Amino acid sequence: MDTPTNGKEKHDPFAALRFAEFRFYILGRFFLTTAVNFQAVCVGWQIYELTKDPLSLGLIGLAEAVPYILIALFAGYVVDHYDRRKILMTAISILVASSALLFYFSYNNQHIQHFGTTPIYLLIFTTGLARGFISPSMFAIMSQVVPKKIFGNSSTWNSTVWQIGAVGGPALGGFVYGFLGVAKAYLINTLFFGFAFFFFSFIATRAVIKSEKIESIKDSITAGLRFVFSNQLLLGALSLDFFAVFFGGAVALLPMVADQILHVGPKGLGVLRAAPAIGALAMAIVLTFYPLQKGAGKKLLYAVALFGACSIGFALSRNFYLSIFFLALGGAFDNISVVIRTTIVQLFTPDHMRGRVSSVNSIFIGSSNEIGAFESGFAAKLLGLVPSIIFGGSMTLLVTSITARFAPKLRNLKL
Repeated sequence: MDTPTNGKEKHDPFAALRFAEFRFYILGRFFLTTAVNFQAVCVGWQIYELTKDPLSLGLIGLAEAVPYILIALFAGYVVDHYDRRKILMTAISILVASSALLFYFSYNNQHIQHFGTTPIYLLIFTTGLARGFISPSMFAIMSQVVPKKIFGNSSTWNSTVWQIGAVGGPALGGFVYGFLGVAKAYLINTLFFGFAFFFFSFIATRAVIKSEKIESIKDSITAGLRFVFSNQLLLGALSLDFFAVFFGGAVALLPMVADQILHVGPKGLGVLRAAPAIGALAMAIVLTFYPLQKGAGKKLLYAVALFGACSIGFALSRNFYLSIFFLALGGAFDNISVVIRTTIVQLFTPDHMRGRVSSVNSIFIGSSNEIGAFESGFAAKLLGLVPSIIFGGSMTLLVTSITARFAPKLRNLKL
């Protein structure tokens, strides 16, 4: 047993891992994240090969974001009232089926020749529906498998494992696509989704803690929205992350950058997609041993601003390795934002509202990636590839300045 030091308990960087169900949780999280990112590289390069159009790349994000946003609030209500584990397992089953169908359509190439990219977009739409339920159910389950006092540690480990999957997924996806082709890549990806289903199945079902007040679906969803929008800390953290990713992320355009600027093909694309996660993983390891406590709000604002600056540096780079450096550095700064935001949401959300609050969080964060991808594709169509990325990074810096001015509670936050 750790002995108190100067009146405080000794920090245990492995506290969350001492719980068996949390270990199963992060193994499932790892394979799920790996599969999602693996699939993103394959779909991105396949669409680019078929269309050579930046707007078509952006439409991938829109095809996933629209169902995600439409279903998210209802999904939060469902997660707060029904078996969270069963919801998660059903949603992952849909991802397994969607990935298997991507394999089928790509293996039988005549379908793509006949229908074009439509089957791919429809399956990505289905994936968006499933992920709308996955985000709130995973968030709620994580808070049930560890004690509240180590939420910060579990958030850091959750982020670390997510980053490992986000490193391995795109890199592996790019290499498998490059060497084995798109059909076999989707087949392997289906297996990864299956592994995620397997590990999550070891987490026990728990009774849902419901509010004593009986509410209609509409009132319940409204209560979740009201809770978030009345809390300056939650709203400030979510808004900052949303606009930073919406404007500052250039991930959707990486197939074009890999082809037209860096000339590195699908294998190089896999490395570029993995680079932000490599930086984020390195930062996550640092934060595991040196958690963010003092001045967390100011560190959050600085991290988001530096993330935007890295986007601008990436846009100006013409060297493959320098581009990797800027992407990795941006990922490191982004991870600081992820850990602080996740900890804020975990600490300041009542258990009976976790599903609904997580759904609002999903709309802000999840949709910012997908809608941000559409914004990137649309901006590249209008402004050109490089100017659109510079514009996005500049807008991230502007949003950070505005947040620092108008969200003093977030700016002065201490964890």
